[in-house]
Amino acid sequence: MLPMALHLRDQDLGLRDTAARLVITSGKKKGRHPSAATVLRMLRDHDQQTAANGPPRAPSRPWDGRT
Repeated sequence: MLPMALHLRDQDLGLRDTAARLVITSGKKKGRHPSAATVLRMLRDHDQQTAANGPPRAPSRPWDGRT
């Protein structure tokens, strides 16, 4: 659900519109739409985790397929 929420955020949709397009795929509330607060929390946690880890780094050398 997070990748889709990130995609919709990149398209400049509001939280309520994003929540209306997302569907919970597992658990007790399977098939329902998450609340706007849940979407906000999910995106905020992702942003905080990404900021704490820093930008993704490129590998020091390309992998050539050998071990």
